[in-house]
Amino acid sequence: MAASSKNKIGLWASTSLVVGNMIGAGVFLMPAAMASFGSVSLLGWVFSAIGSFFLAKMFSNLSKLLPEGTGGPYAYTRHGLGDFAGFLVAWGYYLATSCANAAITISFVSALSTFFPILATSTLAAVLTGLSAIWLLTWVGTRGIATSGNMQLATTILKLLPLFVIAIGGLFFIHFDNFHPFNSTNTSVFGAITATASMTMFSFIGIESATIPSGSVADPGKTIAKATMLGLLIATLVYVLGSVSVMGIIPPKILQHSVTPYADAAAFMFGPSARYWVSAGVAIAAFGALNGWVLVQGQVPFAIAKDKLFPAIFTRQNSKGAPYVGMIISSIIISLFMGMNYTKALVEQFRFLLLLSVFMMLIPYLFSAASYIIIRVEKKPLQSGGWLSAIVLGLLAFVYSLWEIAGAGQSSVYYGFILLMAAIPFYVWGAYKKKVG
Repeated sequence: MAASSKNKIGLWASTSLVVGNMIGAGVFLMPAAMASFGSVSLLGWVFSAIGSFFLAKMFSNLSKLLPEGTGGPYAYTRHGLGDFAGFLVAWGYYLATSCANAAITISFVSALSTFFPILATSTLAAVLTGLSAIWLLTWVGTRGIATSGNMQLATTILKLLPLFVIAIGGLFFIHFDNFHPFNSTNTSVFGAITATASMTMFSFIGIESATIPSGSVADPGKTIAKATMLGLLIATLVYVLGSVSVMGIIPPKILQHSVTPYADAAAFMFGPSARYWVSAGVAIAAFGALNGWVLVQGQVPFAIAKDKLFPAIFTRQNSKGAPYVGMIISSIIISLFMGMNYTKALVEQFRFLLLLSVFMMLIPYLFSAASYIIIRVEKKPLQSGGWLSAIVLGLLAFVYSLWEIAGAGQSSVYYGFILLMAAIPFYVWGAYKKKVG
């Protein structure tokens, strides 16, 4: 069932999907994580933003070449490299988002504990709150993409307010002495930049979000391209200006031990009570990111199932055009992963899965970059011109993705590869069913 025009999202909802999925609760902790490197860490943001620009531009161009490519990286990879590569991308992306959503839910519950202390002491209360958030947003998702899009737009605006207040307002409270020393590490400047860029690059994951539900986007050829680039611009401004302000307000020796750097900066600017509205911003950021990823998670298995590479049950849609079966199954997986974190014996396993999810999220970027060059030449032959810039963009996006994967760590790559290969029997079965059925 195709989505009707009233059940499609436009530019601002698509942009909020990109911004909302990129800016989660983790950004509120990033200045503290990078404080030990010195102000050189700000260049890490710049390098990550440049690399992410290549990815954003590539996904923008792909959305124009394949405007109806529901599933985003999966659709692009399948079109360029074939069914098997597309299946691997989709499988990895599906598992990665399930685990990431569990982590986002935990961040949401943690942020709420500022207002409801029982969530920090009662496992039962924390689990019930997390489950309530997951299934509330699953219900919202089943009401159609327009409803989820409106929710995403609202939560994105609310989460950006405290971030921009500190990012821009904080510039007037900066003490330039706090930016010294420039490089606090025992490595070279380039080594410090590489290390911080490896940390900050994960904040740009989600840049492809607008491409996932392309079949439910109004005028996808234009809307997705604009939303992706606009989303990158907004997120980059928040990241860079926010880090400059927080690092300029709080002395580095204090900042690196802070567990709430944005809240500490707000307290310095506006007084102790400001901590509460920053904590509210963290909760909204997590809630909004969860809403966006729940929406995405229903679209990916739907796209694979339509191509008969996943069980047909995932193609079922309700009267609102929402792939409700995939969303429900995905939310069950998220609920199980979240529960693992509150079971002491399984906490380490959960952290391991979270580490794996980072690698699995990067594979689609690598495959999409390789596919881009193929699709560009196929859709616009070399004789039409512009092929050199397309090849350069594809190579830059490919190299950057490869660098990101290297930054994910050896164990993540090793076990992630094993997990990808474990999906081969499912692909073989699906390919057989597709052939005989």
